[in-house]
Amino acid sequence: MELKLDHLSKTYANGVKALDDVSITISNGMFGLLGPNGAGKSTLMRTIATLQEADTGEAYLDQLNIFESPIELRKILGYLPQSFGVYPKMNAYDLLHYLGELKGISNKKERDTIVASALELTNLYDVRFKEVAGYSGGMKQRFGIAQLLLNKPKLIIVDEPTAGLDPAERQRFLNVLREIGTDNIVIFSTHIVDDVKELCTDMAIMNGGKLLLHKTPKQAVKALDGCIWGKTIQREELENYESEYRVISSGFKDDHSLFVRVFSSDSLAHTFEPKQPNLEDAYFVALKEHQTEESITDEVA
Repeated sequence: MELKLDHLSKTYANGVKALDDVSITISNGMFGLLGPNGAGKSTLMRTIATLQEADTGEAYLDQLNIFESPIELRKILGYLPQSFGVYPKMNAYDLLHYLGELKGISNKKERDTIVASALELTNLYDVRFKEVAGYSGGMKQRFGIAQLLLNKPKLIIVDEPTAGLDPAERQRFLNVLREIGTDNIVIFSTHIVDDVKELCTDMAIMNGGKLLLHKTPKQAVKALDGCIWGKTIQREELENYESEYRVISSGFKDDHSLFVRVFSSDSLAHTFEPKQPNLEDAYFVALKEHQTEESITDEVA
């Protein structure tokens, strides 16, 4: 199965261009959409899910034109937004049965099997009779996955699902996504680089409504071989280094000095030490290059 997005654009009434000529093809497996808050990720997720319209462009799931046939898409779509409400005073078992009926699963025996399977997969079976409103944040997110699995979706969209989860809950949630990511297209939107590194076989980086990069995580890191350099500096030196080099990230050391990572395709071995690139480097390089392009455009304008 293949999802093809072709020249999607969306500008809101306040003038914000949330999608800027987005074109990409996504195949089966875990696809990570990585970008900072406000990058346009949620707009793209809602547009693919047919919850809002693009101004221009087309989108196809195999041969299905999803903008012309939104009802057909929703039959095979599973969508977990950033936040979702649950019915108070209902346990997971009853709520999943209720949602299953709404999704057209009228046969109770069939529904029993599907609900039990969803609860098992999301590690919620032992707490199925507990009220969902009393679940922890991670358990609620896993319940969100359980409910979207009821109609056996072929396209699954999860928008910033690990934001606010503690490390243990985040790991449990990622393990659930790994289980369902083999036979479906799973689009996983996040601003957390480690989520993509641990989970995804394909990825894109987005900012300002634009797709800045589309590679596998391994390809994105490989492209930076020999281009990442590091050095320990004093805090007061940072501004000078930022003006002279392409500093992509910096972090405090125990002695309150800073360790900076710099991107340069030319050798800086005379002043810096070579560093092994990582996915965070690829993310920051893409964002820095986009900021530079935007600054040049603004200056020309």
